[in-house]
Amino acid sequence: MLVAVDIGNTNIVLGFIDGTRIVGTYRITTKVNHTSDEYGLMITQFLELSGFTPEDVADVIIASVVPKVMHSFRSSIVKFLDIDPMVVGPGIRSGIGIRLDNPRSLGADCLADCAGAFYSYGGPALVADFGTATTFNYVDATGNITCGLVTAGIRTAAAALWGQTAQLPEIEITRPRSILATGTKTAMQAGLYYDFLGGTERIIEQYHQEIGEEFTVIATGGLGSIVKDDISLIDVYDPDLIFKGMEHIYRQNVR
Repeated sequence: MLVAVDIGNTNIVLGFIDGTRIVGTYRITTKVNHTSDEYGLMITQFLELSGFTPEDVADVIIASVVPKVMHSFRSSIVKFLDIDPMVVGPGIRSGIGIRLDNPRSLGADCLADCAGAFYSYGGPALVADFGTATTFNYVDATGNITCGLVTAGIRTAAAALWGQTAQLPEIEITRPRSILATGTKTAMQAGLYYDFLGGTERIIEQYHQEIGEEFTVIATGGLGSIVKDDISLIDVYDPDLIFKGMEHIYRQNVR
């Protein structure tokens, strides 16, 4: 079994992959001060919950955008699973070309998302990842990332709103029942939600306008599940897209 680890700014998500089948996914809050023992304990407990043992793990692959977490997390894999994990980064074979000004600036998560999208659904495709940041990356018909966009995620925008105002409370990010809000919390939820919908739709429309060819819009990311049903321009929502991409990258570099 392959364990794929997506280390993001808000959550660390683990995917247990048996062959090409994802048999379990688990989330951990990303915290810089977690020790390798704490991470290792969580990983072994998640394995047990899925009916596996550390001996069932053949290898581990990590895609991380949080360098400060990597030392303790990587150490936990070495200590508890006796595996030196493969890390998605510069020099790794992905089967995806990066035609950007600075290819090394592309996040490991974006590369894995694009690999998952292209090899699962084909190209051209616009890959949208709704996380702490919302990213859009365009993969052409031959598997090259040619352009991208980064903006604030809906939770990040919400945190800025209540963090910079004296009387606005912290709220849950959720789909509002109506835009006709009658209280502060529901007004914030509706405002954030519909503002985010409108911005996302406008971005996709602009890509259609400037690219001038048909493409598939593939969305992923934890916050994508909240908005996916209200954005008709999204063709596919795949919460496991990054794991599919990491499994493909792993096979390209298998040791």
